[in-house]
Amino acid sequence: MSDLRLNATQLDRYSRHVIMDEIGPDGQQRLLESAVLVVGAGGLGSPAIQYLAAAGVGRLGIVDDDVVERSNLQRQIVHGDADVGRPKVESAADYVATLNPDIDVDTHETRVTAATVDDLVAEYDIVLDASDNFATRYLLNDHCVLTETPLFHGAIYRFEGQLTSFTNERGGDEPRPCYRCLFPEAPEPGTVPDCATTGVLGVLPGTVGCIQATEAVKYLLGKGDLLEGRLLMYDAMDMTFEEVPIRPNPACPVCGDDPEIESVSDVTYEGTCEIAAD
Repeated sequence: MSDLRLNATQLDRYSRHVIMDEIGPDGQQRLLESAVLVVGAGGLGSPAIQYLAAAGVGRLGIVDDDVVERSNLQRQIVHGDADVGRPKVESAADYVATLNPDIDVDTHETRVTAATVDDLVAEYDIVLDASDNFATRYLLNDHCVLTETPLFHGAIYRFEGQLTSFTNERGGDEPRPCYRCLFPEAPEPGTVPDCATTGVLGVLPGTVGCIQATEAVKYLLGKGDLLEGRLLMYDAMDMTFEEVPIRPNPACPVCGDDPEIESVSDVTYEGTCEIAAD
């Protein structure tokens, strides 16, 4: 056993991890030394934050520029009725502090933009995309590809969810896909209604966000098979999971053979998130 630094309280708290051969004290220490940036403290971010904190991921960055509304509480479970009107990053940080005092939380009450993304992501090992808009998804994808930062994606709509993982490791024998390989451009504005318009099953983001956290923990531990190269689609009404392969696109503008995107400044992250015209 190498350099065991877990104290007695931690050995008790994480005992069900420590006794597992796949994790053990060294794996738990690895989690405690890891840093994850969670973009979005809403439906997906809430369960992800809960389980990352409970698992002992030692540093969590939480990015969100919104405040808690009562209509959030049906699914955004790190916030309570008393938090209505508070910044989501504050109530989420308070939840983590109550759940696990081992965890350091950095609150970023801001939006992820082309101007802020580098500073936000630079201090973390991986990014968990729990955002609710296409501009943020494409921006995170492009930045994480360019910086080779692992990205764990999730999205929900009514009764359905989708997930995948991108390690963004470049230069190996096997090319790896990114979000733009799957969806080269965002849909036209207004063609995909949000949950305020169409509604969302309250428990749905719990399932999707929990799987995102599972993928992140597996990556940090270096264990198991990730969803890389696979899009997992979940239908809560039929209680089915389906997989669709994601293949690298040689013509992808950010990770392809002749990429057009060399900086996030090359893209207009509005509308269809297209490469900016010269």
